[in-house]
Amino acid sequence: MEHKIIGDDMQLVEIALNSGESIRAETGTMLYMNKDIDMETNTGGGLLKGFKRALTGENFFITTYTHNGQNKGQIAFGAPYPGKIIKLDLTESNKEFLCQKDSFLCASDKVEIDIAFTKKLGAGFFGGEGFILQRLKGKGEAFIHAGGTIVEKVLGVNEIIKVDTGCIVAFESGVDYDIKMIKGVKNMLFGGEGIFLATLTGPGKIYLQSLPFSRLASRINNFAPKRGENRGVVGTMLGGDRSF
Repeated sequence: MEHKIIGDDMQLVEIALNSGESIRAETGTMLYMNKDIDMETNTGGGLLKGFKRALTGENFFITTYTHNGQNKGQIAFGAPYPGKIIKLDLTESNKEFLCQKDSFLCASDKVEIDIAFTKKLGAGFFGGEGFILQRLKGKGEAFIHAGGTIVEKVLGVNEIIKVDTGCIVAFESGVDYDIKMIKGVKNMLFGGEGIFLATLTGPGKIYLQSLPFSRLASRINNFAPKRGENRGVVGTMLGGDRSF
């Protein structure tokens, strides 16, 4: 399966399928495809699979695209909001990634899409994404999306990095994930980072995002006119919610 990621901040991934090859994708993400590619939408393996997907913020159904032509067929998928598309290589033996909820875009039909539960109560209650993460494993390539700029890091054995809870995109299953309280009352109240930070301990590869969708949505909501208001240019310039 060949692929090409196109674009800068509004990316899409174009995939070339061989005859008889299939790819599974989140419903509603397909942009275009050749005429010899057929699609089939189902739960991806029974009702339980569908419910598991719903728990991770994805749609209940998933769509499989199969190329039935002689030559290679092209199909493209687009991310739902500004950011980057990341390729996860799962071809190595026993390789698997844990990803943030609703990050899945598409993957080879040999990749299993499942849910994973955080092992520690602190991570579950205060980790930003709750107890449930997405688990991608199998033999193939998968593509996920994230907001803003993506930072890839490889942590050594017992190497620790502290991260804003919403900025974690994905990490290898060998990385330990936990939540720690920020030290200092002033840091908690006025630091702007909340009360908790995520700690990731190696070894393993991690992906971080500079602009979580929740942060973008919060900023947009702050500037959106409230019911009964008419925030014009003058009101915005003056920095307040003034009706004219």
